[in-house]
Amino acid sequence: MKNNYTISTSLLQLISSEQAYHYKIVPVEAHNGTLIFKSDAPSENLKRELRVVFGKDIELLSETSENINLYLSNNFRKRDFTYSEDLHYTNDFLEKLLLSAKDIGSSDIHFEPYEHKCRVRFRLDGKLKEHFIISLSEYPVIVNKLKIKAGLDISEKRLPQDGRITVKTQNDEFDIRVSSLPTLHGEKIVLRILSKDANHIDIKDLGFTDKELKTYKEAVKSPNGIVLISGPTGSGKTTTLYATLKLLNDDKTNIVTIEDPIEYTLEGINQVQLKENIGLDFANALRTFLRQDPDIIMVGEIRDVKTANMAIRAALTGHLVLSTIHTNSAWATISRLIDMGIPAFLIASTLNVSIAQRLVRKLCNACNQETPVNKDIFPENFSIPRDLDTHYVATGCPKCYHTGYIGRKAIYEIIPITKLLVPNIKNNQLEIDDYLQENNISSLKLNAINLVKQGVTSVEEVYALLID
Repeated sequence: MKNNYTISTSLLQLISSEQAYHYKIVPVEAHNGTLIFKSDAPSENLKRELRVVFGKDIELLSETSENINLYLSNNFRKRDFTYSEDLHYTNDFLEKLLLSAKDIGSSDIHFEPYEHKCRVRFRLDGKLKEHFIISLSEYPVIVNKLKIKAGLDISEKRLPQDGRITVKTQNDEFDIRVSSLPTLHGEKIVLRILSKDANHIDIKDLGFTDKELKTYKEAVKSPNGIVLISGPTGSGKTTTLYATLKLLNDDKTNIVTIEDPIEYTLEGINQVQLKENIGLDFANALRTFLRQDPDIIMVGEIRDVKTANMAIRAALTGHLVLSTIHTNSAWATISRLIDMGIPAFLIASTLNVSIAQRLVRKLCNACNQETPVNKDIFPENFSIPRDLDTHYVATGCPKCYHTGYIGRKAIYEIIPITKLLVPNIKNNQLEIDDYLQENNISSLKLNAINLVKQGVTSVEEVYALLID
């Protein structure tokens, strides 16, 4: 063990989080069939019970309660809730791993094979962390189990495959999107955990400022037009779309969606799963939607010119279209559409609002530390605001599992498309900084530095957004 109270992955996987907290023990070593743990109350009774639990000889080393708590909080995440005692599921590594990942709030699970070992990493608050090491002999068995559960072809190891798993317990039901990728040392599997419950999503809690929320609501409550949200993968675009659908959903409105995948289910909305292998792509689904008498259409992503053209056509014929697109800023969305071949005058007449968003981790309130501003921590060409004398840095404590951060918050750049912007769109002008300033529209950079000023996040977390 290291002095910073971290435990190696090979030791961590010897014991579950529940066992560690229940017995207040931390693993130290495993050799010749004997497990060695540290405990703040070593006794013969505890040793006997652990022998039964682990089926191995046990040695206990004495440690202070304070240090035991530091080891536990630094290495083992407590579940958000505890499953009831009468919950039955097989004693299977995979099922326990899936449930554990879901309970601690992981969004993705990565199974990665290498030359001498295979590892499992969880993505928590946008960052990957290693949780398990699997032997090369066990890895193919786990891959085949995952592929069988997801309905994939276990004999096909040369091509990527995609599938889906539904996990049901007495307390929860959630879907997992499965993606396999052939790599040098075997198939890499990535599982995306999809929560079916959209009740917790509220547009007021996403990160909009009051002014931005008012602007956005005006755009989405228009009876027709296009609302486009841009940003990289994992920036929360889909969550913003679902929060918007939840806002617009009522008995008088027909809402249809085409998604890949369907991440949440919403009562009262007609949701369609994309199936490109049988010809059901975004463009074809949009074409069919127009015959379904819709009021609002949500398209998971505008990937090509066919889909963009169909979205424009839907907006021109009196429908509100919501979608996402991969660009770096709200204004770059205009250039992307023009590059696709969409006429500038059509973009100007149909686009209601262009939005860019990012997710940033929020500092833990229990342990963040205020420190004087040092220009060396900012990008070279960034002009530090005069009123920014101090900022907060992440330190880490038991409450945040020693990461320094708890949860994430979205930041937005919202550009409503007004008549004043039509000449800029038609001329494909890339620079509109003066317009944004004159109209008091906050850029991603400005919103990022405002969160730093408020102590919500750190300079390190928004560094990429501050680069010119």
